[in-house]
Amino acid sequence: MSSITVEDVSVTFERDALSSVFRRGEERQPAGRGLPVPAPEEDGAPSVQTGSRVVALDHCNLQVADGETICIVGPSGCGKSTLLRVVAGLQAPARGRVLYDGQDMINVAPKDRGIGMVFQNYALYPHWESRDNLGFFFRLHKREYEIPERVRITSEIMGIGFERLLSRKPPTLSGGEQQRVAIARCIVRDPRLFLFDEPLSNLDAKLRTQTRIEIKRLLRRFAITALYVTHDQAEAISLGDRLAIMRNGQIDQVGTYTELYQRPRNAYVAGFLGIPPMNLFPARLDEGRLQAADGLSLPLPAHWREAAVAGQSVLVGVRPEHLRLDPQSAFRATIDLVEPIFAQRLQLVYFMLGNRRLVAQVSEDLHVQPGDTLPLAINVEAIHLFSPDGESRLPEG
Repeated sequence: MSSITVEDVSVTFERDALSSVFRRGEERQPAGRGLPVPAPEEDGAPSVQTGSRVVALDHCNLQVADGETICIVGPSGCGKSTLLRVVAGLQAPARGRVLYDGQDMINVAPKDRGIGMVFQNYALYPHWESRDNLGFFFRLHKREYEIPERVRITSEIMGIGFERLLSRKPPTLSGGEQQRVAIARCIVRDPRLFLFDEPLSNLDAKLRTQTRIEIKRLLRRFAITALYVTHDQAEAISLGDRLAIMRNGQIDQVGTYTELYQRPRNAYVAGFLGIPPMNLFPARLDEGRLQAADGLSLPLPAHWREAAVAGQSVLVGVRPEHLRLDPQSAFRATIDLVEPIFAQRLQLVYFMLGNRRLVAQVSEDLHVQPGDTLPLAINVEAIHLFSPDGESRLPEG
């Protein structure tokens, strides 16, 4: 396995080059050396557009320890897959570098980097049995003698039921079975690094859960260094030792889920993580209190007072679980939507605060309907304060 370092990496595309780029329903066109034209991610616009250029990655830095799994999370079009391609060597950065175990990989071809890649569309040869798909790498490198032993070991690693898939061709396999074969094809090569590009997106909910458990078991058992691209928070939380949150071609924050959830660096990270995400609403500091819309007034916690300036505008963040029913509260919320969460025995109640829609968690035993008015209180010790534009977290005392 390897440690991976991404240092100050930027990637830009010329608009003219993008005119022939792959779009959904169109054919990808070749460009130079038989490689595809670098494209912004499917389902989203390019990260940032400036003049005649599109900035897909903007000064990205990332450290991945040996044996660590980092999940790269963000909305479509933010640069997740482009970052993966740069690490793999499929896309040269405009600036910056990628290091494996401290070695600059600028002159190392993708085929020589020891990478195993798993894609959303499986990328299996449909006319070959699964056994032949696993053995193709060794056949290509004139190492056919290794195939039987490598396939046997990989079958044991992949667990119960995998061996029966080896004699079947991909079209006869379910989506989950095809993805198991695709993962096994990577493992059989004993890679230094695993790269996963939304591998579970094509699976239904049940298969996604089963395959996610299998991937996690493999990553934990063999301590495989991995970068895992996804927009699914459940996948990221389950699989990642740490998460890297991306936006507009930049990595906003890297940390464990708990770190990001409890101390988001900015309002974007705060509002991105969590289901439902953090509530965000504007307020003004006045005599040690936060004054918000609709008469909501909150005392300023002691650990925020050092950074407080009278009259200062701020963006307040509060998680839905930190709003509670309180008959003594002067604030009354008129409910406009109720969403039951049966698995957690909760209800999500939505209400408006000024022009912002907020959400609170309440017990499923509470009988509440749209139009009802509830007395709600906020746990002020759990609030987060950001600059008015949401780009930075206020310092705490």
